Order: sequence, then structure tokens, then C-alpha cells
Amino acid sequence: MTENTIEELCHLYTDLSDSDIQIIVKIAVTLPLHAELTNKCMFIDCMVKSSKQAIVVAEAFHRTQEAVYIKSVVGEFVYETFEPGVHYSHSTGKKSFGHRAITQEGKIVEQSVVPIRNDNHEVIATLIMEEELATTFNKSNERNDISFGSKALGNLMAETIDDYPIVTDLLMEIFLVTDADQRLVYANPAGVRFINEMSQAVSIQNEKILTLLPFLADILDNQEEVYVSELTVLSKNIEVKKVKMHSKTNELKGILMIIQDLTELRTKERELMMKSVVIKEIHHRVKNNLQTVASLLRLQMRKIYPSENRIHFEETLNRIFSISSVYELILANETVNEDDVDLIELTRKISSSMILNGLYTNVGLVIETNGNKVITSSRKAVSISLIVNELVQNSLKHAFPEEVSGTIYIEFFSHKKFAELHIRDNGVGMSGTSYSLGLEIVHNLVVNDLEGEFMYKTVQNGTLATIKFPLSQEVMIHHEKTDSNC
Repeated sequence: MTENTIEELCHLYTDLSDSDIQIIVKIAVTLPLHAELTNKCMFIDCMVKSSKQAIVVAEAFHRTQEAVYIKSVVGEFVYETFEPGVHYSHSTGKKSFGHRAITQEGKIVEQSVVPIRNDNHEVIATLIMEEELATTFNKSNERNDISFGSKALGNLMAETIDDYPIVTDLLMEIFLVTDADQRLVYANPAGVRFINEMSQAVSIQNEKILTLLPFLADILDNQEEVYVSELTVLSKNIEVKKVKMHSKTNELKGILMIIQDLTELRTKERELMMKSVVIKEIHHRVKNNLQTVASLLRLQMRKIYPSENRIHFEETLNRIFSISSVYELILANETVNEDDVDLIELTRKISSSMILNGLYTNVGLVIETNGNKVITSSRKAVSISLIVNELVQNSLKHAFPEEVSGTIYIEFFSHKKFAELHIRDNGVGMSGTSYSLGLEIVHNLVVNDLEGEFMYKTVQNGTLATIKFPLSQEVMIHHEKTDSNC
């Protein structure tokens, strides 16, 4: 394993940046020391782009005990079915201890997994410590029901299973075990039913597996020790997981195949995909309709006299643009739920557009996230977009008259149960306490739609608007950082 190998694999298979890859390279240098210190195998895995698989990019083995791995596994793929702890840590960012896994060489190991993060606190890889399980297995008597071959299964797997056979962990799936000559020596009840459904054979025990299930030929011919493939057979979608089982002398003892019927799952996925397409089409139509309304208003503005009345149309156009921005962000983002909106990105889009389009060259804009990422539903996002629009528009109109220079500050804060949005300017301040139509809109949206609280007051060198609203399934904080100033 070299630094170049890690960089080549990461560039070829992942979406990691150069800075992220260098973090992995630095950690990989320490793997041999960790392996020697713990007498365990060490690995670094990264998620493959546009895939549910991971890939091994670095490894280190201890030298004081018999090696778990006969050959290097750098560059090998890691499937969630066989190494759930690795995928759990990748997806949740949490540590994982004591998860059992099946190695690329078909051995049962116990893994401890720790996520590796970059400077933005994003999970970029996982650090894995592996140890082979003890080779003891209490055999049970052969059953007399429709399942057969339990003793044969025990003999085949005796050197690779700890306290329980692997079947007890995966009873919902189809289990088939062959001997070294690919003769079927074990099938669980689900396996027997599957073979009876797919084959007209009267006798199946000790028959050649390819005689019973010829569509498995390509999978059995594959030379990988651990292999996963998805097939369509007789209108069924099935996933086949193959694991070669070896003795301590590396002699092939048999092959374990775990088959899952994915037909119902794939049907539901297609239904969800259709639903997603319909939802996106609705979002497209809403955005296009809003743009049509905005175009009609602009045509009407050209005929407005005197010109002072045009400001009311401009305010309405800004409101339409704010709502349209919600749907633009939803349609532009392919990696999140169809209904999720990044509130900070939405705020940046609305406020910066108002300043640039209004030619407020004397006004600056500062957005502070305070370490938070706020995700809202489209319903909440529409309300918040209008709130931001009204408050920023109010500052631009009243805080900086006659070319007065200044800055508008937008800040996001989080509590355990609440989120806060502060919009502050350092302009001339607020004269009087009467609310305008815009502030009345804000008040109604905060109270009725967000179930929150709204405050608007004069502070030293300007005005401050504070919106506080509860967190819920529609308003969530990610990468939360406690802020003592809120």
C-alpha cells in the first residue's frame, strides 16, 4: 500500500476532494503501528460514488499471529450485507463496535468501526479494526422437518462460526449450501420452497446446484471469494450473495449462497420513483406558473404612472421570486428528499438577489450559519422565504436612505428545541413603532405557520428582527453547534 495507491483509488472510485484524500493518507501512515499495538487487522474504507458499496483503500496486518487475510484486499469492494458496521458508520457518522462481518475471503470477523471526518465534520471514510472470531460452534441435531442437511452445514461451517450459525442471523432469506463439488447439501425451509418453485426436480438433496438452478452459473463461475449479484428470473428480482468457505489449510469446503426475493421491494421502488417524478413535475409547474405571474406583473409595470407606484409591484415581484426560489432549490438538488430545502442556501439566494437586482451597491450582506445546517420542508420553506424577503426588503428601504452605506447581517442560531433567525442592519434605525404591511405579513407567518415568536426592535446602530420557532420533523438542525450568544 502506497500513498499513490490511496490517491488513485479515491480519485477513481470516490467523490472525495484532494484535501479529504490527504487526510486519509495521513491516517493510513499510522495503520501499521495500530495493527502491531492491537494485534488486529486495520483498514480504511471509502464509499464508492453513486453506489451503496464501499472500497478498501488502505490496510495493515499484525505479524504476531496467524494472518486472517492470505492476500491484500486493497481495491476490493465492501458490501453492506457482509460488513454492516462499516456502512452504518458511513451513513450515521457514529462509532460501531462488535459487529460481525464476512471478509472478502469468506471468514467471519468482529469489527470495530470509527468514522473519519474532514475539517467540515463530514464523514469521508471509516477506520476499521478487525479480529477473527473464535472457531467454536455447538452443533445441534439434524431436524426432521422440510429443512435438511443441518449436520452437513455444521460440518462445513464449524471452523468459521462462533456461538451461533450464520443462518440464525438471516432467517428471512433463502440459504443454500453446496459442498466442494457444488452439490446441494443444505437448504433452509425458504430455500426448499424456492427450489420447488423454480425447478420441477423431485429430489434436490445432493443434486448439482446448477441442475436445479441453472441461472446461478455466472455467479458460481465468478472467482471472487465473496460476490453479490442481482438477477431477474421468471419475473422475479432476486439478489444472490455467494461466500466461498475454506478450511484452515485454505481448501475449498463448500459455497454458501444467500438469496433474497426483491420482487416486492423493486415494485415499491418503482412506485416511489413514479411518485417522485410526479412530485417533481408538480414543482416544475408551480415554478413555471410563478414565473408567468411575474412576467405579467412586469408587463403591467411598464404602463404604471406615476413611477412612484412601481415600488408596490416590485415588492410583489420580490415575494413571488422568494416563493419560486424554494422550488428552484428543490429541483436543483438531486441528493435529498424531494421535499427538503436548505434554509441557509435559500436565505442566501433570496437576500443576495434582492441586493444585486436592486443595485444597492452601498449595502453589504453577511450570513453567519454558526455551525448549523437547517433543513425544512417545502411548506415551511415558503413561509420562511417570505419572512426573509420582507425583513431584508424592509432594511433596504428604510435603514439605508440617500446612499447611506451599511451591512445587513443574517445569523442562524440553534437551541435544543428551537431555531432562531436574526436579521440585523447597522442603518439609521427604526422611526416609530407602527408595523407596515410587510411586518404584518411577517408576524402572521411566524405565529400561524411557524408557531413561533417575532420581535422587531431598534438597537444601537440599526434594527434587529428576531424569529424564534420550534424544531420538528419539518425543521431540523444538522451539524449543530451550541452557541452561547443566542
